[in-house]
Amino acid sequence: MTSLFFDHALLPQGWASDVAVDIADGFIRNIAPGAARTRRERIAGIALPGLANIHSHAFQRAMAGLAEMRGPANDSFWTWRQVMYRFLERLTPEDVEAIAAFAYMQMLEAGFTAVAEFHYLHHDPVGRPYADLAEMSGRIASAAAESGIGLTLLPSLYAHSTFGGAPPLPEQRRFLNDRERFLRLVEGAEKAVAMVPDAALGIAPHSLRAVTPDLLREVIAAAPPGPIHIHAAEQLKEVEDCVAWSGRRPVEWLLDEMSLDRRWCVVHATHMTEAETRGLAASGAVAGLCPLTEANLGDGIFDAVRFLTAGGAFGIGTDSNIEITASGELKQLEYAQRLKWRARNVLALKEGASTGRRLYEIALRGGSQASGRRIGGLSVGNRADIVVLEGTHPDLASIGGDRWLDAYLFVAGRSAVKTIIVGGRAVVEQGRHRARDRITARYAAALTRIAEA
Repeated sequence: MTSLFFDHALLPQGWASDVAVDIADGFIRNIAPGAARTRRERIAGIALPGLANIHSHAFQRAMAGLAEMRGPANDSFWTWRQVMYRFLERLTPEDVEAIAAFAYMQMLEAGFTAVAEFHYLHHDPVGRPYADLAEMSGRIASAAAESGIGLTLLPSLYAHSTFGGAPPLPEQRRFLNDRERFLRLVEGAEKAVAMVPDAALGIAPHSLRAVTPDLLREVIAAAPPGPIHIHAAEQLKEVEDCVAWSGRRPVEWLLDEMSLDRRWCVVHATHMTEAETRGLAASGAVAGLCPLTEANLGDGIFDAVRFLTAGGAFGIGTDSNIEITASGELKQLEYAQRLKWRARNVLALKEGASTGRRLYEIALRGGSQASGRRIGGLSVGNRADIVVLEGTHPDLASIGGDRWLDAYLFVAGRSAVKTIIVGGRAVVEQGRHRARDRITARYAAALTRIAEA
Protein backbone atom coordinates (compact mmCIF):
# COMPACT_ATOMS: atom_id res chain seq x y z
CA MET A 1 0.00 0.00 0.00
CA THR A 2 1.24 3.48 -0.93
CA SER A 3 -0.15 6.41 1.05
CA LEU A 4 0.03 9.90 -0.47
CA PHE A 5 -1.02 13.26 0.94
CA PHE A 6 -2.09 16.20 -1.25
CA ASP A 7 -2.51 19.81 -0.13
CA HIS A 8 -5.51 20.25 -2.45
CA ALA A 9 -7.36 17.88 -4.78
CA LEU A 10 -10.29 17.94 -7.18
CA LEU A 11 -12.58 15.09 -6.10
CA PRO A 12 -15.89 14.07 -7.73
CA GLN A 13 -17.74 16.07 -5.06
CA GLY A 14 -15.54 19.15 -5.52
CA TRP A 15 -12.38 20.70 -4.15
CA ALA A 16 -10.91 19.37 -0.92
CA SER A 17 -7.84 20.07 1.22
CA ASP A 18 -5.47 17.76 3.10
CA VAL A 19 -6.44 14.75 1.03
CA ALA A 20 -5.02 11.32 1.86
CA VAL A 21 -5.01 8.77 -0.96
CA ASP A 22 -4.20 5.11 -0.35
CA ILE A 23 -3.10 3.11 -3.40
CA ALA A 24 -2.63 -0.62 -3.91
CA ASP A 25 -1.68 -2.37 -7.15
CA GLY A 26 -2.03 0.91 -9.00
CA PHE A 27 -5.63 1.59 -7.94
CA ILE A 28 -7.14 3.96 -5.39
CA ARG A 29 -8.32 2.01 -2.32
CA ASN A 30 -9.26 4.90 -0.05
CA ILE A 31 -9.59 8.69 -0.14
CA ALA A 32 -9.90 10.85 2.96
CA PRO A 33 -10.27 14.65 2.73
CA GLY A 34 -9.28 16.63 5.81
CA ALA A 35 -6.84 13.91 6.88
CA ALA A 36 -3.70 14.08 8.97
CA ARG A 37 -0.43 13.77 7.11
CA THR A 38 0.91 11.13 9.52
CA ARG A 39 3.16 8.56 7.79
CA ARG A 40 2.03 9.67 4.33
CA GLU A 41 4.23 11.05 1.55
CA ARG A 42 3.29 14.65 0.89
CA ILE A 43 3.00 15.67 -2.78
CA ALA A 44 2.90 19.46 -2.64
CA GLY A 45 0.58 21.24 -5.04
CA ILE A 46 -2.88 20.92 -6.57
CA ALA A 47 -3.97 17.39 -7.52
CA LEU A 48 -6.22 16.80 -10.53
CA PRO A 49 -7.51 13.53 -11.96
CA GLY A 50 -5.33 12.42 -14.88
CA LEU A 51 -6.65 13.28 -18.33
CA ALA A 52 -6.76 10.73 -21.18
CA ASN A 53 -5.55 11.53 -24.68
CA ILE A 54 -8.18 9.63 -26.67
CA HIS A 55 -6.76 9.97 -30.18
CA SER A 56 -3.10 9.69 -31.16
CA HIS A 57 -1.13 8.60 -34.21
CA ALA A 58 2.20 8.45 -32.41
CA PHE A 59 4.45 8.06 -35.48
CA GLN A 60 3.23 11.40 -36.83
CA ARG A 61 5.08 13.19 -34.00
CA ALA A 62 8.26 12.83 -36.04
CA MET A 63 6.79 14.64 -39.06
CA ALA A 64 5.51 17.63 -37.08
CA GLY A 65 6.59 20.73 -38.98
CA LEU A 66 7.31 18.92 -42.25
CA ALA A 67 4.02 19.95 -43.85
CA GLU A 68 4.13 23.68 -43.11
CA MET A 69 5.30 24.84 -46.55
CA ARG A 70 2.57 26.07 -48.86
CA GLY A 71 1.35 23.38 -51.22
CA PRO A 72 -1.06 23.62 -54.15
CA ALA A 73 -3.67 26.37 -54.27
CA ASN A 74 -6.12 24.16 -52.38
CA ASP A 75 -3.68 22.99 -49.70
CA SER A 76 -5.73 20.87 -47.27
CA PHE A 77 -5.89 17.64 -45.32
CA TRP A 78 -5.63 15.77 -48.61
CA THR A 79 -2.32 17.40 -49.59
CA TRP A 80 -1.03 16.97 -46.03
CA ARG A 81 -1.85 13.26 -46.38
CA GLN A 82 0.56 12.99 -49.32
CA VAL A 83 3.37 14.34 -47.12
CA MET A 84 2.45 11.74 -44.51
CA TYR A 85 2.53 8.91 -47.04
CA ARG A 86 6.02 9.90 -48.21
CA PHE A 87 7.28 10.19 -44.64
CA LEU A 88 6.07 6.83 -43.39
CA GLU A 89 7.85 4.96 -46.21
CA ARG A 90 11.08 5.38 -44.25
CA LEU A 91 9.99 4.16 -40.81
CA THR A 92 11.32 0.95 -39.26
CA PRO A 93 9.82 -0.75 -36.21
CA GLU A 94 12.71 0.62 -34.14
CA ASP A 95 11.91 4.13 -35.36
CA VAL A 96 8.24 3.76 -34.49
CA GLU A 97 9.07 2.64 -30.96
CA ALA A 98 11.51 5.52 -30.42
CA ILE A 99 9.05 8.08 -31.80
CA ALA A 100 6.13 6.73 -29.77
CA ALA A 101 8.17 6.71 -26.55
CA PHE A 102 9.11 10.35 -27.14
CA ALA A 103 5.51 11.35 -27.91
CA TYR A 104 4.24 9.53 -24.82
CA MET A 105 6.92 11.14 -22.65
CA GLN A 106 5.79 14.55 -23.90
CA MET A 107 2.15 13.68 -23.25
CA LEU A 108 3.00 12.88 -19.64
CA GLU A 109 4.99 16.07 -19.17
CA ALA A 110 2.10 18.01 -20.71
CA GLY A 111 -0.67 16.75 -18.44
CA PHE A 112 -1.95 13.51 -19.98
CA THR A 113 -1.76 10.26 -18.02
CA ALA A 114 -3.20 7.87 -20.63
CA VAL A 115 -3.39 7.51 -24.40
CA ALA A 116 -5.67 5.73 -26.85
CA GLU A 117 -3.39 4.89 -29.77
CA PHE A 118 -5.27 4.67 -33.08
CA HIS A 119 -2.66 2.47 -34.69
CA TYR A 120 -2.72 1.84 -38.45
CA LEU A 121 0.95 1.44 -39.43
CA HIS A 122 1.18 -2.36 -39.46
CA HIS A 123 3.49 -3.67 -42.22
CA ASP A 124 6.90 -3.09 -43.76
CA PRO A 125 7.54 -0.36 -46.39
CA VAL A 126 6.45 -2.57 -49.29
CA GLY A 127 3.35 -3.79 -47.49
CA ARG A 128 4.61 -7.19 -46.35
CA PRO A 129 3.55 -8.32 -42.88
CA TYR A 130 6.39 -8.70 -40.42
CA ALA A 131 7.20 -12.21 -39.19
CA ASP A 132 5.25 -11.21 -36.11
CA LEU A 133 2.06 -9.81 -37.60
CA ALA A 134 1.63 -7.58 -34.52
CA GLU A 135 5.25 -6.35 -34.56
CA MET A 136 4.23 -2.70 -34.73
CA SER A 137 1.60 -3.13 -32.02
CA GLY A 138 4.31 -4.58 -29.84
CA ARG A 139 6.48 -1.53 -30.47
CA ILE A 140 3.66 0.76 -29.37
CA ALA A 141 3.15 -1.30 -26.22
CA SER A 142 6.89 -1.21 -25.48
CA ALA A 143 6.94 2.56 -25.85
CA ALA A 144 3.99 2.90 -23.48
CA ALA A 145 5.66 0.62 -20.93
CA GLU A 146 8.92 2.56 -21.11
CA SER A 147 7.24 5.93 -20.71
CA GLY A 148 4.80 4.76 -18.04
CA ILE A 149 1.70 6.12 -19.74
CA GLY A 150 -1.61 4.26 -19.52
CA LEU A 151 -2.56 2.61 -22.81
CA THR A 152 -5.61 1.72 -24.82
CA LEU A 153 -4.36 0.14 -28.04
CA LEU A 154 -6.68 0.39 -31.03
CA PRO A 155 -5.40 -1.63 -34.02
CA SER A 156 -6.90 0.02 -37.07
CA LEU A 157 -8.62 -1.80 -39.93
CA TYR A 158 -7.85 -0.31 -43.34
CA ALA A 159 -8.86 -2.15 -46.52
CA HIS A 160 -9.98 0.35 -49.19
CA SER A 161 -9.07 3.77 -50.54
CA THR A 162 -12.53 5.33 -50.50
CA PHE A 163 -16.23 4.67 -50.18
CA GLY A 164 -17.78 1.66 -51.87
CA GLY A 165 -14.83 -0.69 -51.49
CA ALA A 166 -12.51 1.02 -53.99
CA PRO A 167 -9.08 -0.63 -54.34
CA PRO A 168 -6.47 0.75 -51.94
CA LEU A 169 -3.78 3.14 -53.12
CA PRO A 170 -0.16 1.96 -53.34
CA GLU A 171 0.73 4.54 -50.68
CA GLN A 172 -1.62 2.78 -48.23
CA ARG A 173 0.09 -0.62 -48.46
CA ARG A 174 1.56 -0.45 -44.94
CA PHE A 175 -1.96 -0.16 -43.45
CA LEU A 176 -3.85 -2.90 -45.24
CA ASN A 177 -5.52 -6.06 -43.91
CA ASP A 178 -8.46 -8.20 -44.84
CA ARG A 179 -10.89 -9.54 -42.24
CA GLU A 180 -8.99 -12.69 -41.32
CA ARG A 181 -5.57 -11.09 -41.09
CA PHE A 182 -6.90 -8.17 -39.10
CA LEU A 183 -8.47 -10.44 -36.52
CA ARG A 184 -5.16 -12.32 -36.21
CA LEU A 185 -3.42 -8.98 -35.77
CA VAL A 186 -5.84 -8.10 -32.97
CA GLU A 187 -4.97 -11.37 -31.25
CA GLY A 188 -1.29 -10.46 -31.45
CA ALA A 189 -1.99 -6.97 -30.17
CA GLU A 190 -3.81 -8.44 -27.19
CA LYS A 191 -0.67 -10.34 -26.26
CA ALA A 192 1.48 -7.23 -26.80
CA VAL A 193 -0.50 -5.01 -24.43
CA ALA A 194 -0.10 -7.55 -21.63
CA MET A 195 3.29 -5.90 -20.91
CA VAL A 196 1.57 -2.60 -20.00
CA PRO A 197 -0.13 -2.43 -16.59
CA ASP A 198 -3.93 -2.12 -16.84
CA ALA A 199 -3.84 -1.70 -20.63
CA ALA A 200 -7.03 -2.02 -22.66
CA LEU A 201 -7.59 -3.23 -26.20
CA GLY A 202 -10.17 -2.06 -28.68
CA ILE A 203 -10.44 -1.76 -32.45
CA ALA A 204 -10.47 1.17 -34.85
CA PRO A 205 -12.12 0.74 -38.22
CA HIS A 206 -10.22 3.60 -39.83
CA SER A 207 -13.17 5.33 -41.51
CA LEU A 208 -16.13 4.65 -43.74
CA ARG A 209 -13.74 5.33 -46.61
CA ALA A 210 -11.48 2.46 -45.58
CA VAL A 211 -14.00 -0.32 -44.84
CA THR A 212 -17.16 -1.62 -46.44
CA PRO A 213 -20.37 -1.99 -44.42
CA ASP A 214 -20.15 -5.77 -44.45
CA LEU A 215 -16.51 -5.76 -43.37
CA LEU A 216 -17.28 -3.28 -40.59
CA ARG A 217 -20.10 -5.41 -39.20
CA GLU A 218 -18.13 -8.66 -39.46
CA VAL A 219 -15.09 -7.32 -37.66
CA ILE A 220 -17.10 -5.74 -34.85
CA ALA A 221 -18.97 -9.02 -34.35
CA ALA A 222 -15.77 -11.08 -34.26
CA ALA A 223 -13.45 -8.78 -32.29
CA PRO A 224 -13.12 -8.92 -28.50
CA PRO A 225 -15.33 -6.53 -26.51
CA GLY A 226 -13.78 -3.11 -26.04
CA PRO A 227 -13.85 0.44 -27.37
CA ILE A 228 -14.58 1.07 -31.06
CA HIS A 229 -13.08 4.24 -32.56
CA ILE A 230 -13.64 5.55 -36.09
CA HIS A 231 -12.79 8.74 -38.00
CA ALA A 232 -15.91 10.41 -39.40
CA ALA A 233 -16.90 13.75 -40.97
CA GLU A 234 -13.48 15.34 -40.56
CA GLN A 235 -13.46 17.09 -43.95
CA LEU A 236 -16.17 18.40 -46.27
CA LYS A 237 -14.90 16.29 -49.18
CA GLU A 238 -15.34 13.18 -47.07
CA VAL A 239 -18.95 14.20 -46.35
CA GLU A 240 -19.64 14.88 -50.03
CA ASP A 241 -18.10 11.56 -51.09
CA CYS A 242 -20.13 9.69 -48.48
CA VAL A 243 -23.36 11.30 -49.71
CA ALA A 244 -22.46 10.37 -53.28
CA TRP A 245 -21.87 6.76 -52.19
CA SER A 246 -24.76 6.20 -49.77
CA GLY A 247 -27.11 9.16 -49.97
CA ARG A 248 -26.26 9.89 -46.33
CA ARG A 249 -23.63 11.81 -44.42
CA PRO A 250 -20.99 9.86 -42.43
CA VAL A 251 -22.40 10.38 -38.93
CA GLU A 252 -25.94 9.96 -40.25
CA TRP A 253 -24.89 6.62 -41.79
CA LEU A 254 -23.27 5.45 -38.55
CA LEU A 255 -26.34 6.40 -36.51
CA ASP A 256 -28.64 4.59 -38.92
CA GLU A 257 -26.59 1.48 -39.55
CA MET A 258 -24.37 0.78 -36.54
CA SER A 259 -26.52 1.48 -33.46
CA LEU A 260 -23.86 3.67 -31.87
CA ASP A 261 -23.57 3.34 -28.10
CA ARG A 262 -21.09 3.98 -25.30
CA ARG A 263 -18.47 1.66 -26.83
CA TRP A 264 -18.02 4.05 -29.75
CA CYS A 265 -15.82 7.10 -30.16
CA VAL A 266 -16.49 9.09 -33.32
CA VAL A 267 -13.29 11.00 -33.98
CA HIS A 268 -13.54 14.60 -35.22
CA ALA A 269 -17.25 14.66 -36.23
CA THR A 270 -16.49 18.17 -37.43
CA HIS A 271 -19.16 18.48 -40.11
CA MET A 272 -22.55 17.45 -38.79
CA THR A 273 -26.07 18.74 -39.28
CA GLU A 274 -28.13 19.68 -36.23
CA ALA A 275 -29.94 16.34 -36.48
CA GLU A 276 -26.64 14.44 -36.56
CA THR A 277 -25.36 16.47 -33.62
CA ARG A 278 -28.41 15.66 -31.52
CA GLY A 279 -28.32 12.03 -32.64
CA LEU A 280 -24.67 11.55 -31.76
CA ALA A 281 -25.23 13.15 -28.35
CA ALA A 282 -28.22 10.92 -27.65
CA SER A 283 -26.38 7.75 -28.71
CA GLY A 284 -24.00 7.88 -25.75
CA ALA A 285 -20.96 7.72 -28.03
CA VAL A 286 -18.01 10.01 -27.33
CA ALA A 287 -16.95 12.70 -29.80
CA GLY A 288 -13.16 12.48 -30.05
CA LEU A 289 -12.02 16.07 -30.57
CA CYS A 290 -8.48 17.07 -31.56
CA PRO A 291 -8.73 20.86 -31.77
CA LEU A 292 -5.05 21.66 -32.47
CA THR A 293 -4.77 19.14 -35.31
CA GLU A 294 -8.18 20.12 -36.69
CA ALA A 295 -7.01 23.74 -36.76
CA ASN A 296 -3.64 22.79 -38.25
CA LEU A 297 -5.31 20.87 -41.09
CA GLY A 298 -8.01 23.48 -41.66
CA ASP A 299 -10.72 20.89 -41.02
CA GLY A 300 -13.30 23.17 -39.47
CA ILE A 301 -14.90 23.78 -36.07
CA PHE A 302 -16.89 21.20 -34.15
CA ASP A 303 -20.34 22.40 -33.03
CA ALA A 304 -19.60 21.98 -29.34
CA VAL A 305 -22.37 24.30 -28.11
CA ARG A 306 -25.23 22.34 -29.66
CA PHE A 307 -23.55 19.03 -28.84
CA LEU A 308 -23.14 19.83 -25.14
CA THR A 309 -26.60 21.39 -24.92
CA ALA A 310 -27.94 18.06 -26.21
CA GLY A 311 -26.06 16.19 -23.47
CA GLY A 312 -23.15 14.97 -25.58
CA ALA A 313 -19.85 13.65 -24.22
CA PHE A 314 -16.43 14.51 -25.64
CA GLY A 315 -12.82 13.63 -25.01
CA ILE A 316 -9.70 15.26 -26.40
CA GLY A 317 -6.78 13.89 -28.38
CA THR A 318 -3.56 15.07 -29.95
CA ASP A 319 -4.03 13.23 -33.28
CA SER A 320 -1.01 14.22 -35.43
CA ASN A 321 0.95 15.35 -32.34
CA ILE A 322 2.04 18.64 -33.87
CA GLU A 323 1.91 20.17 -30.38
CA ILE A 324 1.38 17.99 -27.34
CA THR A 325 -0.46 19.75 -24.54
CA ALA A 326 -3.53 18.71 -22.57
CA SER A 327 -4.38 22.25 -21.51
CA GLY A 328 -3.73 23.57 -25.02
CA GLU A 329 -6.23 21.19 -26.63
CA LEU A 330 -8.97 22.33 -24.26
CA LYS A 331 -8.05 25.98 -24.71
CA GLN A 332 -8.15 25.63 -28.50
CA LEU A 333 -11.55 23.95 -28.25
CA GLU A 334 -12.97 26.90 -26.30
CA TYR A 335 -11.21 29.55 -28.41
CA ALA A 336 -12.55 28.07 -31.66
CA GLN A 337 -16.07 28.34 -30.21
CA ARG A 338 -15.39 31.97 -29.28
CA LEU A 339 -14.38 32.70 -32.86
CA LYS A 340 -17.39 30.83 -34.23
CA TRP A 341 -19.94 32.51 -31.95
CA ARG A 342 -18.07 35.79 -31.36
CA ALA A 343 -18.54 35.46 -27.62
CA ARG A 344 -16.51 34.52 -24.53
CA ASN A 345 -16.66 31.60 -22.09
CA VAL A 346 -18.93 29.84 -24.55
CA LEU A 347 -18.72 26.26 -23.28
CA ALA A 348 -19.42 27.11 -19.64
CA LEU A 349 -23.02 27.42 -20.91
CA LYS A 350 -24.38 29.19 -17.82
CA GLU A 351 -23.58 32.39 -15.96
CA GLY A 352 -21.13 32.07 -13.11
CA ALA A 353 -19.70 28.73 -14.22
CA SER A 354 -15.97 28.16 -14.59
CA THR A 355 -15.06 27.41 -18.19
CA GLY A 356 -11.90 25.56 -17.17
CA ARG A 357 -13.71 23.32 -14.68
CA ARG A 358 -16.46 22.43 -17.14
CA LEU A 359 -14.06 21.63 -19.98
CA TYR A 360 -11.80 19.54 -17.79
CA GLU A 361 -14.54 17.50 -16.17
CA ILE A 362 -16.32 16.72 -19.44
CA ALA A 363 -13.02 15.66 -21.01
CA LEU A 364 -12.32 13.45 -17.97
CA ARG A 365 -15.60 11.58 -18.34
CA GLY A 366 -15.35 11.25 -22.11
CA GLY A 367 -11.72 10.20 -21.89
CA SER A 368 -12.46 7.45 -19.41
CA GLN A 369 -15.37 6.12 -21.46
CA ALA A 370 -13.51 6.17 -24.78
CA SER A 371 -10.45 4.52 -23.20
CA GLY A 372 -12.42 1.60 -21.81
CA ARG A 373 -10.55 1.88 -18.50
CA ARG A 374 -11.24 2.86 -14.87
CA ILE A 375 -9.66 6.29 -15.07
CA GLY A 376 -10.80 9.90 -15.11
CA GLY A 377 -11.55 10.65 -11.46
CA LEU A 378 -10.00 10.59 -8.01
CA SER A 379 -12.36 7.99 -6.58
CA VAL A 380 -12.08 4.55 -5.01
CA GLY A 381 -11.66 1.82 -7.62
CA ASN A 382 -10.12 4.05 -10.28
CA ARG A 383 -6.56 3.87 -11.48
CA ALA A 384 -4.35 6.22 -9.44
CA ASP A 385 -3.58 8.61 -12.31
CA ILE A 386 -2.95 12.09 -10.95
CA VAL A 387 -1.73 15.41 -12.37
CA VAL A 388 -0.23 17.72 -9.74
CA LEU A 389 0.04 21.41 -10.53
CA GLU A 390 2.70 23.61 -8.93
CA GLY A 391 0.86 25.48 -6.19
CA THR A 392 3.56 28.16 -6.03
CA HIS A 393 3.42 28.83 -9.77
CA PRO A 394 2.96 32.62 -10.11
CA ASP A 395 -0.27 32.22 -12.05
CA LEU A 396 -1.78 29.88 -9.44
CA ALA A 397 -0.30 30.96 -6.11
CA SER A 398 -2.79 33.73 -5.23
CA ILE A 399 -6.02 31.99 -6.27
CA GLY A 400 -7.93 28.81 -5.44
CA GLY A 401 -10.66 26.38 -6.44
CA ASP A 402 -11.97 26.57 -9.98
CA ARG A 403 -9.67 29.53 -10.63
CA TRP A 404 -6.80 27.07 -10.55
CA LEU A 405 -8.27 25.21 -13.53
CA ASP A 406 -9.01 28.45 -15.39
CA ALA A 407 -5.43 29.65 -14.90
CA TYR A 408 -3.98 26.25 -15.81
CA LEU A 409 -5.92 25.86 -19.06
CA PHE A 410 -5.91 29.45 -20.29
CA VAL A 411 -2.70 30.95 -18.88
CA ALA A 412 0.00 28.76 -17.37
CA GLY A 413 -0.45 25.60 -19.44
CA ARG A 414 2.16 22.89 -19.20
CA SER A 415 4.52 25.15 -17.24
CA ALA A 416 2.27 24.55 -14.22
CA VAL A 417 2.57 20.74 -14.42
CA LYS A 418 4.85 19.59 -11.62
CA THR A 419 4.23 15.91 -10.93
CA ILE A 420 2.54 13.15 -12.92
CA ILE A 421 1.53 9.95 -11.16
CA VAL A 422 0.35 6.93 -13.19
CA GLY A 423 -0.89 3.87 -11.36
CA GLY A 424 0.43 5.31 -8.11
CA ARG A 425 3.94 5.81 -9.48
CA ALA A 426 5.53 9.20 -10.16
CA VAL A 427 6.79 9.28 -13.76
CA VAL A 428 7.25 13.07 -13.96
CA GLU A 429 8.78 15.13 -11.16
CA GLN A 430 9.51 18.85 -11.25
CA GLY A 431 8.04 18.86 -14.76
CA ARG A 432 10.62 16.39 -16.07
CA HIS A 433 10.07 12.78 -17.11
CA ARG A 434 12.29 10.33 -15.25
CA ALA A 435 13.70 8.92 -18.52
CA ARG A 436 13.72 12.09 -20.59
CA ASP A 437 17.40 12.02 -21.53
CA ARG A 438 17.38 8.40 -22.72
CA ILE A 439 14.10 8.68 -24.62
CA THR A 440 15.08 11.98 -26.24
CA ALA A 441 18.45 10.62 -27.39
CA ARG A 442 16.79 7.63 -29.10
CA TYR A 443 14.22 9.90 -30.74
CA ALA A 444 16.92 12.25 -32.06
CA ALA A 445 18.89 9.30 -33.44
CA ALA A 446 15.77 7.97 -35.18
CA LEU A 447 15.08 11.33 -36.81
CA THR A 448 18.65 11.54 -38.02
CA ARG A 449 18.41 8.09 -39.58
CA ILE A 450 15.06 8.92 -41.23
CA ALA A 451 16.43 12.16 -42.67
CA GLU A 452 19.40 10.31 -44.17
CA ALA A 453 17.33 7.42 -45.55
